Amino acid sequence: MNLSSTTQKFVLHWGEMGTRWGVNRTVAQIHALLYCSNQPLHAEDIADTLNVARSNVSNSLKELQAWGLVRVTHAVADRRDHFVAHQDIWDIFRVVMDERKKRELDPTLTLLRECAAGAQDDPDLDSATHAKMASMLEFMELLMRAYDDFKHLPPATLKRLLKMGGTVAQFLGPDTKGSKL
Repeated sequence: MNLSSTTQKFVLHWGEMGTRWGVNRTVAQIHALLYCSNQPLHAEDIADTLNVARSNVSNSLKELQAWGLVRVTHAVADRRDHFVAHQDIWDIFRVVMDERKKRELDPTLTLLRECAAGAQDDPDLDSATHAKMASMLEFMELLMRAYDDFKHLPPATLKRLLKMGGTVAQFLGPDTKGSKL
């Protein structure tokens, strides 16, 4: 499969961004390739197009399936598995956010709650450190409640909300507590 120079640039950049987000470069490139593709691709096509080992493609596809970003489909008269990526950018965003929350934020919140519970019985914990941990827990719980409130909103509503941006801040008025967030 030949990629246009623009598609190739996008796929390569998506791989670079993936590494910055903690995702394997090949996994991110395969996701970008499948997202840009107008038809399902089988693993051999992906390996040839990206010039990566077939075993690497197989492992990367398994990871993308585990994330829920890619699914298997079949083609008439072809016994091989073909793969397609979600095409709705809002759906992709929601899937990635749900997975990152489950894998990263939920365990952090659990740990912070355990630390808060144990802080009462830790004679070596100074009050300033205790206050910092309590502040972090409060922030994370607020963030998770907001995420839970927003994740079920339809994309059109989220889009309107995001477009409002600074208008919402102006409506709410200045922060009188002097928060540095």
